[in-house]
Amino acid sequence: MLQPETDTVSQPLVGPATSPHLQVMSFNLRNAVGDGSDPWSERQAANRALLRSELPTVIGTQEGLYQQLRDVAEALPAEYEWIGTGREGGSRGEFMAVFFDAARLEPCEFDHFWLSDQPNVVGSASWGNDVVRMATWVRFRDRATGVMFVVLNTHLDHAVDEAQRRGAELVAERLGEFDADLPVLVTGDFNVAAEASEPYETLVGKAGLVDTWNAADERLSPAYATFHGYRPPEVGGHRIDWILARPGVRVPVAAINTFTLDGRWASDHWPVQALVELPRA
Repeated sequence: MLQPETDTVSQPLVGPATSPHLQVMSFNLRNAVGDGSDPWSERQAANRALLRSELPTVIGTQEGLYQQLRDVAEALPAEYEWIGTGREGGSRGEFMAVFFDAARLEPCEFDHFWLSDQPNVVGSASWGNDVVRMATWVRFRDRATGVMFVVLNTHLDHAVDEAQRRGAELVAERLGEFDADLPVLVTGDFNVAAEASEPYETLVGKAGLVDTWNAADERLSPAYATFHGYRPPEVGGHRIDWILARPGVRVPVAAINTFTLDGRWASDHWPVQALVELPRA
């Protein structure tokens, strides 16, 4: 049973955004299957306290299972909604869910695609990977500013170089289908190091996206390894969780959030956050 907890911590790292800024978070929740010594039931309170404190405008989550995402939705205020589907279809498997503050953001359209040679086939996998991988995107209208923009959330393969490379290429190809002047934000667990991997070169070098960590006017934390595996924060480790953006998006603040609650981690990844301001037409 979930233990009682407070809804917030005393001092959020980034905290709720006000117009024209949006707070974006990418967060691998660690799925609730095979949790071993750190089950979801014991991490849920930390997850709730973190999210209730930060209240991101939009959150791209990875690995969440259906019931887990329902728990996350219950932890957030009533005005939050989410969009996603299981990678095996319906409620089956992990989701690349997009949570959002519906009082601020209006979803206008959304879709899913699979990182495979058959991206429109539910549950498809290619390129040697044994795990189904996918992406979810949502086109939003910012109710405060009227700006239209897209959030794409994904999770690249963890083991096969070819699958990582081809998956990033497919994401870049799909992003290229959006109007060139439409702001785009990409959240994800990319399972490879920022600035030192082919997928990063594909998305940042070739596709021209901006790494919000590098673009930020201010960073509220060191460059920690974003996968911590239940170890203390590691300065200078690999950033495998990124928030990317099309050029023109201003990034006042970026952070890697090492929040714990009474010594309990919310996941085996630290969430990454960016405060952004979208360009207006």
